[in-house]
Amino acid sequence: MQTERGRHHRDHDSSFRVPDRIPVFPLPNVVFFPRIFLPLHIFEPRYRTMIADAAADGQCIGMALLKEGWERDYHGNPPVFEMGCVGRLVSVQSLPDGRSNILLQGLSRYRIHEEYYDRSYRQASVVLQPGGAEGTLDSSVRSELLRLVDLYLKSRDDGDRACGLFRFDVGDEILVNSLSAYLDFTPLEKQFLLEADSLLQQSRRLSDLIQFKLYERDGAKGWG
Repeated sequence: MQTERGRHHRDHDSSFRVPDRIPVFPLPNVVFFPRIFLPLHIFEPRYRTMIADAAADGQCIGMALLKEGWERDYHGNPPVFEMGCVGRLVSVQSLPDGRSNILLQGLSRYRIHEEYYDRSYRQASVVLQPGGAEGTLDSSVRSELLRLVDLYLKSRDDGDRACGLFRFDVGDEILVNSLSAYLDFTPLEKQFLLEADSLLQQSRRLSDLIQFKLYERDGAKGWG
């Protein structure tokens, strides 16, 4: 994967090239992961412009989580976490009133090198971050993670429906990132998962968070 500044980055599993400078879409409650698809509804004027620009050049958007206190300067450029995920714009459904529905495909984690504010939306030069949720898990680690997920989903009031939301016959990276994205963790907990140094570390963090939720749920029942 090429990560030199001033050059295009190459996605790890295709010939798609990620520009060195990309639009950044900061949100307070969305953490995006590689190999995951993310539908979004675009309505703010500055982000309508961002989508039009991305569709015409580069096809990439960097999703980023806003830091605490973002409400004070939402319409400006409040701070974001440096680690995010680049998404490829795979579809844009334009609506008559100028809004749009888009679909992003997660490509790679990135770290912000420098931010730019010369357009109505934020841009950043980024360095792609390989080595996060890439690779495979030991079978015992995967089995333990699946055991905990099964326990947690079955403990929920909507357990049957929740179990149906996930496919477990997928590769380790997709499994870990899908669970990280779609289980009901807080945005900060998801950011903690995104920033893991390896797939193994992310899976262990994921297991710890699930166990905490199980203890929390069991504790609540004990006090009832």
